[in-house]
Amino acid sequence: MRTDLSAARLARRPYPSDVTDDEWAFVSGYLELMTPDAPQRDYELREVFNALRWLVRAGASWRMLPTNFPPWHAVYEQTHRWIDAGCFEDIADDLRKLLREALGKQAQPSAMILDSQTMRSTPESGARAGFDGGKSIKGSKVHIAVDTLGNLLTLLVTAANEQDRDQVGALSEDVKAVTGGSVTKAYADGGYTGENAAHAAKEHGVDLEIVKVSDTVRGFVVLPKRWIVERSFAWKTRFRRLVRDYERLPQTVAGLHYVVFVCLMLARLVAAKATSS
Repeated sequence: MRTDLSAARLARRPYPSDVTDDEWAFVSGYLELMTPDAPQRDYELREVFNALRWLVRAGASWRMLPTNFPPWHAVYEQTHRWIDAGCFEDIADDLRKLLREALGKQAQPSAMILDSQTMRSTPESGARAGFDGGKSIKGSKVHIAVDTLGNLLTLLVTAANEQDRDQVGALSEDVKAVTGGSVTKAYADGGYTGENAAHAAKEHGVDLEIVKVSDTVRGFVVLPKRWIVERSFAWKTRFRRLVRDYERLPQTVAGLHYVVFVCLMLARLVAAKATSS
């Protein structure tokens, strides 16, 4: 690695999105896909990760990365290596366990909450977009499963015209894989109503419960469990790259969602450790 790269990072003014020393100490081992002294590595890995964090937070395009970061193509290529290798999924899984244990909970959850969010398409993603009639939006849907703390378990990206209830089987299967089958209960809204969705969840050992607004209620009301996943969506919309679907591939959309949830959980873990020490 070039010895002047660390000096370059220290010389530039920091961005609010930069990874802290404590955060980097946790994630660096997951992101080193080759040895630190590998001859192929031209740019400091921490700076590449900082550039990716800046991009998802600021919402800029790859080619608009500030010039005091590594070149955009180097950041783009390394990001896709990380996504293809499942690095961010692994980090998210371990962070979720640590955060749960820090709050006195079992490392693996017993319940999950399902929901989806429609992202408006752009010229880059328009070829695979669908029309969400309920929201009158053309774009993609991000279907997510979170634990009862709002931490990401898994997600799936489809065209916006795909029904939420049709994704229950795939989400339940993925959650079973990442939790070892600990999840036995799922909460969802009326979009997941139907025997097919309940049966798809039951095939993976999950009891699907639909949480609905009472017919006697008027106006806005916070629904039990359902507010948790809505809060998770609110957290991620602070990262402007995820406000619309700017990606050509759905795998990139999914990968960047994992990046964002890793950023969120990293900050909470460091804060929890600081409070307990």
